[in-house]
Amino acid sequence: MRNVLPWLPCHLATLQPFPMKNRLKIPLLLAPALTVILLFFVGGLVLAVMQSLGYMPIIGRHEVSLDAYRAIFSREDFYRSLALTTWIGLVSTAVSTILAIISALALRRAVRGRRITTFIFQFNLPIPHVVGAIGILFLFSQSGFLARLGHMGGIIREPADFPALVFDPYAIGITLEYVWKSTVFIGVILLAVLLSLGDSYEDVARNLGANRWQRFRFVVLPFLMPGIMSASILVFAFTFGAFEVPLLLGQRYPSALPVLAYRSYTDVDLNARPEAMAMSVIIAAVIGVLVFVYMQLSRRFLRED
Repeated sequence: MRNVLPWLPCHLATLQPFPMKNRLKIPLLLAPALTVILLFFVGGLVLAVMQSLGYMPIIGRHEVSLDAYRAIFSREDFYRSLALTTWIGLVSTAVSTILAIISALALRRAVRGRRITTFIFQFNLPIPHVVGAIGILFLFSQSGFLARLGHMGGIIREPADFPALVFDPYAIGITLEYVWKSTVFIGVILLAVLLSLGDSYEDVARNLGANRWQRFRFVVLPFLMPGIMSASILVFAFTFGAFEVPLLLGQRYPSALPVLAYRSYTDVDLNARPEAMAMSVIIAAVIGVLVFVYMQLSRRFLRED
């Protein structure tokens, strides 16, 4: 013991730097991602807020005011665009979620060919939304493939008689593209949850006399709810803020809110820039509220588990 004790302070001294290294390790690993987020996201958001308040030194505007917000809240096309964007997001998310649940349950029960079936199901995941929008345009427009096929088959007299599914007031073409893409995104998440769940819980419920609907309602669905909530909120946030698909497939008036903001941003008159930024800030605020709701729901499900 006498030989060990003199060495103990020296040994503790050699161990002191390691906690400091461990504390610095995580910030250093996160530094590249945090730098990108701070520069591009936070910096861009701050710049958008400043310009939405009218601060644009490039054109000699140095005063800060809420004139841009007052202007857009007094425009009828803003409310029409906001309603259309909300409609697109809600319908796309609801339909995609229902189809994703059905697809995940079907793929889970597939015994033969599950691997190739799952591969085909998630084949469109890497395909960009712009490519999907062009495909919808070529297929469902009144001069597209289905219209010409119906004309050749004698179903309609001319391609113009084909139902207006693109550039229509109900945004059917936009919704079709989002459903085509988002169903797979949500379905892959739910399928992973179902495969990790196994059959033991359902077997217990079956032995207790629960029918198929009761097993789904009281056993499977509670396990799927965290994945459903997180994926659906992400899908709604994306469809609410994306502009490329509504720009390609939507009508001119009313247009989706991101498209309206984009057109104001690309206006040759720089005085329209604050209104475009004000609409962008409103879109970001809605998405921020959705992220907050998602975090609260996640905590709730974690507490219940």
